[in-house]
Amino acid sequence: MLIIGGGFAGCAVAMMLKGQKDYDITLVDSAPMVGAGVRTYFYGGHPFTFGPRHFLTKEEWIFDYLNSIVPMRRCVEHEFLTYIEKDQQFYSYPIHEDDVAIMPEAEIIAQELASTKSQQSPAPKTLEEYWVSSVGPTLYHKFIASYSKKMWQVRNNNEIDDFGWSPKGTSLKTGSRAAWDTAISAYPLAVDGYNQFFDIACEDINLRLETAIQEFDLENKSVIINGEKENYDIIVNTISPDVIYNFCFGELPYMGRDIIKLVLPVEFALPKDVYFAYYASDEVYTRVTEYKKFSQYKSKDTLISIEIPSSNGRHYPMPFKIEYDRAQKYFDLMEDGIFSIGRAGSYRYEVDIDDCISQARDVCRMLGV
Repeated sequence: MLIIGGGFAGCAVAMMLKGQKDYDITLVDSAPMVGAGVRTYFYGGHPFTFGPRHFLTKEEWIFDYLNSIVPMRRCVEHEFLTYIEKDQQFYSYPIHEDDVAIMPEAEIIAQELASTKSQQSPAPKTLEEYWVSSVGPTLYHKFIASYSKKMWQVRNNNEIDDFGWSPKGTSLKTGSRAAWDTAISAYPLAVDGYNQFFDIACEDINLRLETAIQEFDLENKSVIINGEKENYDIIVNTISPDVIYNFCFGELPYMGRDIIKLVLPVEFALPKDVYFAYYASDEVYTRVTEYKKFSQYKSKDTLISIEIPSSNGRHYPMPFKIEYDRAQKYFDLMEDGIFSIGRAGSYRYEVDIDDCISQARDVCRMLGV
């Protein structure tokens, strides 16, 4: 068996299959270590990942599975804030009903919210239509319009025609201000995060790091590495499907990220229980994260990251149905014994750690394990 890519999806398959039915597993990754964007590194002594990788799931079995390998801490207090420059004010995110009263347009927003509840709108076709029909135009323009444009580098949010991933659990929240309180939110107890999962997954398999696959011939389940042809019975892919089929239907678009790391001479930068601060106005950056809120790392100073959408890397599949259709053409080429999973392998932005574990289990079941 060949596993292409050593991120969470690839390592989860290796973890579940090694030792089963005498599978001879080879995992190939071009990076010098496994874990991809979920691996924990250190800066100024502070643990961090490429973008915050907290764990979310609504499936108790997925939490129990990961917790049995990497002990986890439930983040029940986890909150978000969004800064609205025009108001010179931070508000809760998801948009919280109680915040409306302190907004300058409170009366207009209240009328628009009443209207959205009373009117039967047609099913939205774009991200803009979804948010306007959910919370009205004022809240949409205040919280969503500029943020989504810079997040995806589009001129108009009507270009975004897939938006099921968009709400942070709900479009308008009541009650608790904790984010994702309808799901399990957690993070590893270990200071190096999920690294133990990756390291255990790659024990007793043929792990080949800093190794590039030069050619793919998936019709014959073969690849060329270091000039040598290698044949496999099963291939599990976790990288973008256009790569493994030599871009025969064209290149799939992705959004990248620039991450600026900044150590500040304070113990905490964000308020208690606030892990993220979003910026929904004309700033070039989208989000600030304080990592020690996740890791519980103890230090007299703190590490924050500033995220800027860019063309740097193929990290987030673009939420366009025309590109999903292109990806499907690649998936249709996959014959028995070839699987494509994970965020890149599925070409779906909303695929996260929990989905990687679930998809890995599905692969095992299809293989009869």
